[in-house]
Amino acid sequence: MNNTANFDQLWQIPPEPIHQILDAPPPPQVLLSPNREWLVELEHPSLVPIALLAEPEVALAGLILNPKTNASARRHPYHSIKVRAIASDANKTITLDKLENALIDFIKWSPDSQKLAFTVTQATGLELWVLDLGEGTPRRLTEPILNAAYGNPYHWLSNEVLICKFIQSDRGEPPIEPTVPPGPIIQENLGQRSPARTYTNLLTNQYDEVLFEYYLTSVLETVTLDGRRTRLGSPGLIYEAIPSSDGTFILLNTVHRPFSYKVPVSYFPKSIEVIDNVGNLIYKVIDVPLYNPRTTKFDEVRTGRRDISWRSDAKATLCWLEALDDGDPTLEVPYRDAFFILDAPFTGTPKQLWKSQYRCQGVAWGKEDVALVSERWYDTRSERIWRIYPHQPETPPQLLFDRSYEDKYSSPGSPMMKPGPYRYQVLRFEPDSQAIYLSGRGASPNGVYPFLDRLDLATGKSQRLWQCQDPYFEDIYYVLDDEAQTLITRRQSQTEPPNYFLFSRSDHSSSLALSNYQDPAPQLAGIHKELVQYQRADGVQLSATLYLPQGYDANRDGPLPMIFWVYPEEFKDREFAGQLTTAENTFSRPSRASVLFLLTQGYAVLSGPTLPIIGEGDAEPNDTYVEQLIAGASAAVDYVVKRGVADPQRLCISGHSYGAFTTVNLLIHSDLFRIGIARSGAYNRTLTPFGFQGEQRNFWEAADTYIHMSPFTHASQVKAPLLLIHGEDDSNPGTYPLQTERLYEALKGLGATVRWVVLPLEDHGYQSREAVGHVLWEMVNWCDKYLK
Repeated sequence: MNNTANFDQLWQIPPEPIHQILDAPPPPQVLLSPNREWLVELEHPSLVPIALLAEPEVALAGLILNPKTNASARRHPYHSIKVRAIASDANKTITLDKLENALIDFIKWSPDSQKLAFTVTQATGLELWVLDLGEGTPRRLTEPILNAAYGNPYHWLSNEVLICKFIQSDRGEPPIEPTVPPGPIIQENLGQRSPARTYTNLLTNQYDEVLFEYYLTSVLETVTLDGRRTRLGSPGLIYEAIPSSDGTFILLNTVHRPFSYKVPVSYFPKSIEVIDNVGNLIYKVIDVPLYNPRTTKFDEVRTGRRDISWRSDAKATLCWLEALDDGDPTLEVPYRDAFFILDAPFTGTPKQLWKSQYRCQGVAWGKEDVALVSERWYDTRSERIWRIYPHQPETPPQLLFDRSYEDKYSSPGSPMMKPGPYRYQVLRFEPDSQAIYLSGRGASPNGVYPFLDRLDLATGKSQRLWQCQDPYFEDIYYVLDDEAQTLITRRQSQTEPPNYFLFSRSDHSSSLALSNYQDPAPQLAGIHKELVQYQRADGVQLSATLYLPQGYDANRDGPLPMIFWVYPEEFKDREFAGQLTTAENTFSRPSRASVLFLLTQGYAVLSGPTLPIIGEGDAEPNDTYVEQLIAGASAAVDYVVKRGVADPQRLCISGHSYGAFTTVNLLIHSDLFRIGIARSGAYNRTLTPFGFQGEQRNFWEAADTYIHMSPFTHASQVKAPLLLIHGEDDSNPGTYPLQTERLYEALKGLGATVRWVVLPLEDHGYQSREAVGHVLWEMVNWCDKYLK
């Protein structure tokens, strides 16, 4: 390739049938009402026009805002909405023709499931609309004045009232940036450790701070269904206003100064308080200071009260966590977190329900004597799930599961929930018993088969109630009754696209189809998909999904050019690293910039070959990253070559993000591949000095590892043609576009064969029809030129 810049390049169109498949509408997204009586189908294009990404944007404190609508610039709303009854004897369907091609977002059911609220984006902002299912006609409640810059713009307060964040009516025009700087930008650190990952789109100066306050300032108001509005309190930088279970109180979360130029808004100081439903201050929960991490450990947390929320099985009870180790995972302490509740009217002493030895991860509320709590510890990959007794916290907790969360075969699944006595979800119990239901993915040595279990909390014993069978991959979408007899599932196979079904466990053969979505890409109906297994040289079990083009015959066609699509993963246990976790019975069709599109051009694809990077005991996985990467890739290449489906002289290595990093490393440290395609990667780990991916050590603690893993360090060893692609506005921490620019400059200076493609306006994941089409054109063209 000549060392030239092409100023006349236009968006390129990929060859057929890729171009045609990209324009096919995807199946709608499905949302069920809380009472499981209504099904909502939401249609949207899989890709947006580049003109939409060209709309004005303002980047502030990690947020990317559309200044015209005062909402996120990177949310892409639905274009149509259809509601229909689920029951087999009902045939009611509500199609909102009035809102055809509208921009619909932030969809929320009323607590009684009889009304559906949503926003409609207009040129100047977001309107609030409500659909009463009894009436069947949507109506607008507000002008386009909702503030969706940060957090949700509204919530249901009751079945008749919503609570909304509105833009101030007298806000005026945005402040104008000074043409003359008012002074220098100064930051200082007075001896305190404050490592931070490489965040993007942060505040940079005083003008940004003023602009941040301009867009995030909201007025909190209630709105009735007839449009009457009542103001609650003073304007502020409101993040969320969450109603209590009974709608009597509101948990108000407000951001305030001082801001930071080094971390995003989620780290900023916050005032969290309880107000009543007319705006009176009832209880000051906490004023959270600016959070500056002190370590690079994943289990570090804030000090003080955190993760504050409402207890879902009580009328108005606050719950929260507090670190018992000062939030510092490097300290040796018997307990890490304490879990508290406080009942309304919030004048009593908080009650401690539980203490965790690991970092508490969450709670599933059930009833007064049952809640499930979980704890995890990253360094050991340990996980425990307990049953606690909220009404009698002095009762010793019951340990239900104690396992490594790397061990997918032992995963118990997740508890099935149902609408509680108020508005929020609670555990679903079997009638007159202490049994709950768990739904899981069902990974096993024989494959992946989702299941439904009954767990008796009294004995801790599980009973398998249902499990999907070949040739399907069918997972539980909802359980509709307390006996867990009636289920809604999402069923698919290698030849049947995903659809929703209603059936009884006692008579699975009489299932009712709730949808009939067709194959969005019938051009790929004849592809061969197979889950294959093989071993690394050291005995670690590996697997991958092998795709072969339509009509391929090994005896007739011989070995094919093959594209490997990779993404490694760290493990602490070699046994768990070798587990089979990919389902073979799923329906596979490409979307967006999927590598599977190249099946239409005569290429074979090996998707997701497992590349475990293992560090058992005190060993750190990344200290042997390169060696294990080569061992995993070599095993995959050996398998497909010996099987006769891949030509060893025509292999391409490719990946996105960390997969791109892996791609360049494999070109450097092995001679397995003839070309590479690396999309939106990071290639110089000195530019991410406080950790990356699963690495917790900083550069100065593991300099040799950082340097050895960095493709930039070894750029002179890249001999194969390499295609580099990156979104110009990549906001993902660590994958600055600068990473690809610097690697390209190094490779160019060293005389490599390399092409660098910058996608204007695109983020880490490519969203526009033009850019995705062009990326696929580049990939096909690169492979055709250097591989086929």
